[in-house]
Amino acid sequence: MTQSNHTSARQTTLAESVEARGIGLHTAVPVQVRLMPAPPDTGYVFRRTDLGGFEIPATVESVAHCSYATTLMRTGVMLSTVEHLLSALRGCGVDNAYIEVDNLEVPIMDGSAEAFAEMIEGAGLVDQPTARRALLVRERVSAAAGNRSITIEPADAYEIDCLIDFQHPLIGVQHRSVTLDNGSFAREIASARTFGFIEEVEALRRANLIRGGSLDNAIVLTKDGVMNGPLRYPDEFGRHKALDLIGDLALVGLPLLGRVEARKAGHSLHTQLVSRLLSDPSAWEITTNEHASASSRRTPEFASPASAD
Repeated sequence: MTQSNHTSARQTTLAESVEARGIGLHTAVPVQVRLMPAPPDTGYVFRRTDLGGFEIPATVESVAHCSYATTLMRTGVMLSTVEHLLSALRGCGVDNAYIEVDNLEVPIMDGSAEAFAEMIEGAGLVDQPTARRALLVRERVSAAAGNRSITIEPADAYEIDCLIDFQHPLIGVQHRSVTLDNGSFAREIASARTFGFIEEVEALRRANLIRGGSLDNAIVLTKDGVMNGPLRYPDEFGRHKALDLIGDLALVGLPLLGRVEARKAGHSLHTQLVSRLLSDPSAWEITTNEHASASSRRTPEFASPASAD
């Protein structure tokens, strides 16, 4: 597994292009994904090669909806289920990348981010001549809906604290914390798979969702067990929710320096938090080192992002 490069003072990109094939979880369409090097300050930009290379930046302004997956859209062109790939890019310390896909959904692979992390490891990372920038959280920001909540507050590193609570004997309350540094994403988070409940499958398929879902790309839970065990970790469900969270928060557009606490949150609350954070210029600043100074710069593109609420 690739080691995180968060401590580098320079921006990073892939040393070479790397590709893989799979199917879309919700659409069942075959799709090829290619990760490619990109210049400094590019961030993550998706390219629909089936539409002439149409570009969709991975930013909160591009979020179209967040039901069961995070979907981006620009001028009517959509790309679905981006969160696992974005989680791998951010978790493995890639600052800049073009992501080419030749259909309307990122492939689900085995339901985790492990295949994407392995692609990044295979490609390797190179330092770029430009200083790495990070978004340093200065004030607490939160979003909530009923008993679900998410907050981000100042911290010297990117810390995730994720809690889930499902009325199922294999899940219950699971609590996972991780600091994204020194390869922790690849070791602890990347291989945790998405999951679903057998009683929800038919309803989701009637709604034209999970048409590509199978026992090969998701943990399927029965009333009191799992159809396709064994689990990779006893808390694989909590780890996967942390994986989703890291992917959705990558829509900030920069590495984060802050502590995130998520309580039963999902894609919608994740992206609401990003939107609320970026829309409050007093709550953050851009720094070019791990410990921000008073001279840290703000950049215009973060001044007034569109709301994802």
